[in-house]
Amino acid sequence: MGVTMTDISAIRTIGLVGGGVIGAGWAARFALAGYDVKIFDPDPEIGRKVEEVLANARRAQQRMLGALLPVEGTVTVAASLAEAVAGVDFIQESLPEVEELKQRVLKEIEAAARPDVVIGSSTSGLLPSRLQSVLVHPERFVVGHPFNPVYLLPLVEVCGGEQTTQATKDIAAALYTECGMQVLHVRVEIDGFIADRLLEALWREALWLVNDGVATTAEIDDAIRYGAGLRWSFMGTFLVYRLAGGEAGMRHFLSQFGPALKLPWTKLVACELTDELTDRIAAQSDDQAGGIDLRTYERKRDDCLVDVMTSLKGNDFASGATLKAHAERLAAKKSVASEPERADAPLPLLSTFVDTAWIDYNGHMTEWAYLKLFGDTTDVLLARIGAGLDYVAAGHSFYTVETHLRHLGQARLGEAVRVTTQILGADAKRLHVFHSMTGADGSVIATAEQMLVHVDAAAERSAPMLPAVAAEVEALARAHADLPRPDAVGRSIALPAAKVPA
Repeated sequence: MGVTMTDISAIRTIGLVGGGVIGAGWAARFALAGYDVKIFDPDPEIGRKVEEVLANARRAQQRMLGALLPVEGTVTVAASLAEAVAGVDFIQESLPEVEELKQRVLKEIEAAARPDVVIGSSTSGLLPSRLQSVLVHPERFVVGHPFNPVYLLPLVEVCGGEQTTQATKDIAAALYTECGMQVLHVRVEIDGFIADRLLEALWREALWLVNDGVATTAEIDDAIRYGAGLRWSFMGTFLVYRLAGGEAGMRHFLSQFGPALKLPWTKLVACELTDELTDRIAAQSDDQAGGIDLRTYERKRDDCLVDVMTSLKGNDFASGATLKAHAERLAAKKSVASEPERADAPLPLLSTFVDTAWIDYNGHMTEWAYLKLFGDTTDVLLARIGAGLDYVAAGHSFYTVETHLRHLGQARLGEAVRVTTQILGADAKRLHVFHSMTGADGSVIATAEQMLVHVDAAAERSAPMLPAVAAEVEALARAHADLPRPDAVGRSIALPAAKVPA
């Protein structure tokens, strides 16, 4: 088989077989990453269900990545399995967890697909060696096990079978990564892989708690979401316990709490799902849902996930680090080209995209973020004139002593913004600048007029610029001397004087 890592750039169309919760989630994940999707499922309602999931996914991804998202791919409901996989560049199967069913359908997929296309399976626990055993080309089969909602949760477990080639695993991992996912390579083939084995232990214990009348479904969920679940979202299990061991670390934790493992606290053998227990769980779950419909609950779930991952993105940690890396990849593809300086125009100093951390409750860039970007622009200017970090380390610096901001438009998530700077004037100790922030359409979003004073940091007082920096400032000031002076220069905030009644 000729699949190599270089083929990732050639993947444009994805074939999906199975359109349930996971299959529809894959359709949204791939389409919002810019891939065209063909999906087959015998369910006559498949078109409506996929469109509803896609609408929720689009809403969530827009909140998280905004204008950084690529042009959305198309989603086409195929009339047959063969139509869904014929001619596509990658295939993802998401059928129910029945080995015989998957094997039969995988044979049909292989017969209808190109011989060089990787076939991924969303199985949550069946062994890939057994699934691929019925294929003529088992080397191109791999497990790519995602988590619900597929279009938001980044984790995907990649596991090959005995006959899966490394090239197959590489191409699947590269594609999932390109779609913003975090690949967990399952090196040892095992039932349930890694994540589901952990989840299964918790699920079995939860069923026993309901079965024995110890807790309701709502109480069990509260035990997770108000406690360990908050830590798990960014630290997992072992790191949490390491911290619980204090300064002595994991070894101390194990010695202190290890004996508790011999106590009969858990029942890892599943209880029997009798009709009575099923009815009890279903009734409690319905009460817990409080009459809220499925799609509304999904949107609430998605909003919370976006908020958690966006917050973690600011810390460059856990799933936030994955989101940050994905945003940077998308930004690089939409990068704002650097512009050459022109003597007859303000300096083009900063080009960037509006980050999720800068967005307020209105969906626009918040006030402090404008000041941050103008401050970043000033830093670029100072480096441009030779007053960068080395200059500061030597005991010299510029302090901003006055700033006047104007907000004229709105900058939204992911949108490109550009900041230019005009030198209004300078003397031996002062630098007067005017920054203008524009959007992708060239309209002015905000301006900032600033006065900077050069200081001797050790003496904590103003001082003349060093000769080399002064020469750069003088040259820029001369170049900008003939530029039109912005109308906003010297503006102040004031209300008209109130008229006093006679």
